[in-house]
Amino acid sequence: MNPSPAIRLLPVLLLVAALAACGGKPVAGGSRGETAKAGGEHGHEAGEDEHGDGHDEGAAATTIPDDVATASGIRIAAVGAGTIADEHEVQGLLTPAEGRIAQVTARFPGPIRALRANIGDQVRAGQALATIESNLSLTTYPVASPISGVVLQRSAVVGAVAGEGTPLFEVADLSTLWVDLHIFGNDAGHITAGIPVTITRISDGVVAETTLERILPGTATASQSTIARASIANGDGLWRPGAAVRARIVVDQADVALAVPVSALQLDEGGRDVVYVREGDRYRERAVTLGRRDGRRVEVTAGLEAGENVVIAQSFLVKADIGKSAAAHEH
Repeated sequence: MNPSPAIRLLPVLLLVAALAACGGKPVAGGSRGETAKAGGEHGHEAGEDEHGDGHDEGAAATTIPDDVATASGIRIAAVGAGTIADEHEVQGLLTPAEGRIAQVTARFPGPIRALRANIGDQVRAGQALATIESNLSLTTYPVASPISGVVLQRSAVVGAVAGEGTPLFEVADLSTLWVDLHIFGNDAGHITAGIPVTITRISDGVVAETTLERILPGTATASQSTIARASIANGDGLWRPGAAVRARIVVDQADVALAVPVSALQLDEGGRDVVYVREGDRYRERAVTLGRRDGRRVEVTAGLEAGENVVIAQSFLVKADIGKSAAAHEH
């Protein structure tokens, strides 16, 4: 008696869980001869029914009950139109915007008598940050911040003598930051101001949508890269100057008639690109011809029709189950 689909899939799930726990990657298929044209019940478990429509004649297939598929994380989506982007993944650094940084200095020389702000404090324009006793008048006077912002640096020490024009504090308005992105090689030739860019904060994955404002004329000496600059709003204060970020720059976009997520693709034993089409609780391997792609989607030019349901998550589990079905029937 052939084992049920749920029982067949159980060892696959246990193997995947064990590999994940050990930091390994799930095996996405069996050895040659273990994929897929094995017969199932009545000789057709892994192939096409005798009176099939011919589209998948001889194709590898397996049956996975809905409850098992759901528990395994297998997700399905209908094939349809999509957009393929000419995009570039780059990295960059956050910096304070020029013109939003102020140096707080002493007007008259004299000893510093009091300090009223520390690094990281939010201060407002006109707020006194220190008190200095003037050597000229022997009276004290306040040193105020010229802008509202955050104290980035403090070089003042109580009792030290501040000279005229000596920087005591650095205050920056961080409500808007620059994002300086590093572009390498030929990519710099077709990345221009005005194109959209998505910035990702590495610390927690938060994203911000913005637009490239300019391409700087020089080259970064250390990295030999071209700098593309954008601005982002920093209302929550969690975008921090000096932090590294990831960015996706979209140069162009093209609409295509059919597209699937990259996660839907697997390779069969012959090295062909395949997806898995669901019909009820039956999953059938389908060879596809691919066109343009980006980091998330790929165009399908042959092999699928609009509206067909394909596996878009955990497709390697379906491939593995088909391989186990074939191996079981060979024995």
